[in-house]
Amino acid sequence: MAQNATTDLLSLDNEVFTAYLYWSGILVLKILAMAILTGLQRFRTGTFANPEDCMSKKDKVTYDNPYVERVRRAHLNDLENILPFFAAGFFYILTNPSAFIAINLFRAVAAARILHTIVYAVVVIPQPARALSFFVAFLATGYMALQVVLYAL
Repeated sequence: MAQNATTDLLSLDNEVFTAYLYWSGILVLKILAMAILTGLQRFRTGTFANPEDCMSKKDKVTYDNPYVERVRRAHLNDLENILPFFAAGFFYILTNPSAFIAINLFRAVAAARILHTIVYAVVVIPQPARALSFFVAFLATGYMALQVVLYAL
């Protein structure tokens, strides 16, 4: 791809790139919010990972509180799935995709990841809610990665 074409694709004049930046920013904030949510669960349950974090005699050091661990697993799941989206989405932009498809893929990933956390760690809803939200983002990211591979052939 020529230098000017790449520069044009990675410009704020490109609506696909702008949408990617927006939804990636939302997902960064979402990942950061998970750290806060973990801390809130630790304070709510009085369970901490380190003795120096305990605020009172009734607080305890434990690594198996189910409420804290549920949030930690949701956070880990974000890291396992949102970080690949950042790479796949960025490279996907370089294929000069249809704006309609690309923007809706970015929206789908962000909405699905937010919904995944809600149904997994905030208001626990039985399956298949979590699986559906997981697979929407997973398949959208996989589609983008596949398009990148096919474009590069």
